[in-house]
Amino acid sequence: METATEACSAALYDNGTVIERYELAPQEHNRLILHMMEQVLAEAGLTLANIDALAFGCGPGSFTGLRIAAGVVQGIAFAADLPVAPVSTLAVLAAEALAECESDYAFPCLDARMDEVYWAIYRRSESLMPERIQNEQVLAPAMVRVAEPVSGVAIGSGWTRYTQLLTEQIGSGNLVGVLADRFPRAGWIARLGCDIYRQGACVNAENSQPLYVRNPVYKKAV
Repeated sequence: METATEACSAALYDNGTVIERYELAPQEHNRLILHMMEQVLAEAGLTLANIDALAFGCGPGSFTGLRIAAGVVQGIAFAADLPVAPVSTLAVLAAEALAECESDYAFPCLDARMDEVYWAIYRRSESLMPERIQNEQVLAPAMVRVAEPVSGVAIGSGWTRYTQLLTEQIGSGNLVGVLADRFPRAGWIARLGCDIYRQGACVNAENSQPLYVRNPVYKKAV
């Protein structure tokens, strides 16, 4: 499940097939997410008893959205005794960009409001899960830096709002392409969650915690 941004989605990964429900619905996540989960299970003809693991977008993202996903996944994991795969929202965007474009690097960036962005750099790896080479952080777009000059794919809502500024920071010659207006999707959460499950890296319900990056006590996200 994925509720970290304006988009809300749920998906099921079943032997290579992904069933997904996705809707751009700001502040409607509480109302939609459980129904979406019921829909994908029903379409697959499955119940929670058939599920091996749960996965959720753990952030960074909206404080409220992250709490919704974490609360739902914790409740279901406790009740059904299922392991959980927390998946980074920026890693999800990077995986999508690398799957679509001929590039070894991705620059995922989400609008964090308050004139800031969530930012990281990933590169292609041998598995579906991309390798993070710059830590996930929240900062002003003018503070974005690339330690080593690499060419990559830009993706995420941060590139929609701060296209010119981010391009100046990265260098237009280092952009293979820009996939703006993209939000993390549960279909990719499910795919990467399967990688985490296969590697035995899932956590229990109690440890299924959001990754805020920004301190929610002092700053209020969307």
